[in-house]
Amino acid sequence: MAAKGKESEAGGPVPGEAGETLFVLLGAGVTLLSHPLIYAKLLIQVGHEPLSPVEGTNLLGRKVLYLPGFFTYARHIVQVDGRRGLFRGLAPRIVSSALCTMTRGSMKKVCPVEDMEHVSNKDDMRTSLRKLATETSHEMVTQCVCRIISHPFHVISVRCMVQFVGREMKYSGLLSSIGKIFKEEGILGFYVGLVPYLLGDALFLWCCNLLSHFINTYAVDDNLRQASVIRSYTKFVMGIAVAMLTCPFLLVGNLMAVNNCGLVVGLPPYSPVFSSWIQCWKYLAAQGLLFRGSTLFFRRLPASNH
Repeated sequence: MAAKGKESEAGGPVPGEAGETLFVLLGAGVTLLSHPLIYAKLLIQVGHEPLSPVEGTNLLGRKVLYLPGFFTYARHIVQVDGRRGLFRGLAPRIVSSALCTMTRGSMKKVCPVEDMEHVSNKDDMRTSLRKLATETSHEMVTQCVCRIISHPFHVISVRCMVQFVGREMKYSGLLSSIGKIFKEEGILGFYVGLVPYLLGDALFLWCCNLLSHFINTYAVDDNLRQASVIRSYTKFVMGIAVAMLTCPFLLVGNLMAVNNCGLVVGLPPYSPVFSSWIQCWKYLAAQGLLFRGSTLFFRRLPASNH
């Protein structure tokens, strides 16, 4: 009985450890399946457009030029690198995902969500907003810690993937990439592009939680038969909508991750060398490119490129 809280009778892992292992494996599976999508999106974000636009029509029937969508882009990658090429940079992404999952598990043990006051329909506005702020702050701290711990592997993954553009092999293995970045850029090299990512995470959480709260509180009538069901999906739907707001932060973060790192995509004439993420943001804003890569389908050719 004394060992019940730590280990099962068969000597296997406790339910908590088994659950964490399961989440790590699930996270790795999702990362594997989504990698080709993330890979194509990143290449689009850095401005790599190897295929010519095609003529199509918009909803009004007018002829417009469309850049290749995900499936056409993926076929191009396969033609150049084979099917395995779709998974360039996968290993560091899996490590990053695993670190995030384990960090969240550790944070839950240090500060259990169950110990916090949760928003209730019976709360007045002031009380509900106070509880919401506490919950969101807890989520934000957890997300920021996860981001800080996993970001070095995100940087490695991004650099591995963008080597497709210049056909380079500078970052070929996980350990060798760690050594190369540390030797050339020091410890700070692992955290380039971190600030815009943290700002994007914070913006996403606060906007998503606040919008969900106000919609569930003031827009969803308690008398509706499916009120509880609607409320359960509100945050998910808001997450999809709010994610668009964070696209510029993710774009700038990824561009800073490859900025001046010795790869073609991070050097002139392909890209300017930025002294800070703010300069990168201003440059993209001036070019009208802050939302580049925000969609992988029905990508209209910018008017400036016609």
